[in-house]
Order: sequence, then structure tokens, then C-alpha cells
Amino acid sequence: MKNETFARLAASIKEAGEIKAGHQAPSRIYEIKPPEIRMVRERLDVSQDEFAAIIGVSTRTLQNWEQGRRQPEGPAKALLTIASRNPAAVLDALHGSRTSPTTKSKRFSTRAARVPSA
Repeated sequence: MKNETFARLAASIKEAGEIKAGHQAPSRIYEIKPPEIRMVRERLDVSQDEFAAIIGVSTRTLQNWEQGRRQPEGPAKALLTIASRNPAAVLDALHGSRTSPTTKSKRFSTRAARVPSA
């Protein structure tokens, strides 16, 4: 590694430490806002129980997200962002032609075909 490149990398690491410690403000902030979870669920025309089962979280967690008590993080946030833009893709990827997680019907696979993408 060239000395100049190493010096820039070391300065960047030092700056990150200062920001983390609260001694320096970041030069830019990226904020990813979670999608409107209820809107995504309603576009899919599913209940809270069904939507929670589709995305693999508890109904209580979904309720907390919808009511603003908690915010989705990590993979859940990414999945909800994708679902907000293309709900049919999420249904197809997670459940394909299988029946619903509660085995009530095949409505998830048929909905994927009729849910318009954003």
C-alpha cells in the first residue's frame, strides 16, 4: 500500500472514532426511512397475522411497527422496502406457488399475480 493511501485510510479511521465518540459531527448522514408498513400490508390485502407469517415475524412485532412503537431493522427493513416497491416479487420469492403459511388457501400465490407493482 502506498504511504499516501495508508495515511488517508488512517485519517479516515481516526475520524470515524471521533464521530462515534461524539467529538465530531459526521460530514453526511444517510437516513433510510422504513416504508409505510400498513400500506404495504393493505396493498397485499392480507391481515396482520397473514403478513407477519409471510415475512417471518410475530404478529406483535408487526403491530409494534405499524403503530410506531418500534422500527424494523436490518433484513426486515430491507424486505419491507422491497415489498413497498414490488409486493408481487416478495410474495413470489417467499411463497411462490405454495399455500399460505397458515395453510388456509392458495391466496398468497394468486395475489402475487394480481398485485400491481409500484
